[in-house]
Amino acid sequence: MTTTAPQNPAPAPVLDLNADLGEGFGRWQLTDDDALLAAVTSANVACGFHAGDPSTMRRVCERAVERGVRIGAQVSYRDLAGFGRRAMDVPPQELADEITYQIGALRVFAQAAGADVAYVKPHGALYNRVVVDAEQAQAVVAGVLRAGGRLPVLGLPASRLHEAAARAGLPVVAEAFADRAYTARGTLVPRREPGAVVPDPDAVLARSVRLARDGAVTALTGEEVAVRARSLCVHGDTPGAAQLARRVRQALEAAGVRVEAFA
Repeated sequence: MTTTAPQNPAPAPVLDLNADLGEGFGRWQLTDDDALLAAVTSANVACGFHAGDPSTMRRVCERAVERGVRIGAQVSYRDLAGFGRRAMDVPPQELADEITYQIGALRVFAQAAGADVAYVKPHGALYNRVVVDAEQAQAVVAGVLRAGGRLPVLGLPASRLHEAAARAGLPVVAEAFADRAYTARGTLVPRREPGAVVPDPDAVLARSVRLARDGAVTALTGEEVAVRARSLCVHGDTPGAAQLARRVRQALEAAGVRVEAFA
């Protein structure tokens, strides 16, 4: 009689859930920070250049520490009026200085709250620019290096940013998006184009589970795209973002995915 050796079950997928927080300024507040912090494992905190101010940064850092949520610096072009989503041409050295400045500003509040900045993620136009622009990507990396601490860089897989960060010895973390449409090349559909944001919450949930379990997403034009990611983003400025983030986390956990911070 032959026996079959027991098969070890495949390890459960592990995924971080991140969202953009602190996107307010003065009396204006866009993101529901408290509600989002109850759902996510990593918080991309605006550092004052596209949104955010000192009091907002302090408050978000304190509440993130209370919730056990990792604090990330969401750096951007200096573009408060355009929410960091307008294309800008910033000289590399100036951009590097501005990246260091933003990380440093957030770090003070993170450390005062009993934590530290755990990673860096570009925002908006800068995020999309450093996918393809090697010079701007290198400027971001230079700014991160000057801030110290070998901070992980969160961004799109196979981007120029990840290439520059890896060359510099910085950890890179691949990111996917639950509520944004993809091109056939694995990049994000520009927000100015129709269909760039996925409006159906149920579709967002299904995409999230598929990204976690299968590492794939269907492009806006119908192609299947491989997207292997360690972190999944739900945009904090999406209408109903906090409720959507809770539902995404519940769907992931129900599908056997371990939702844990990467940093």
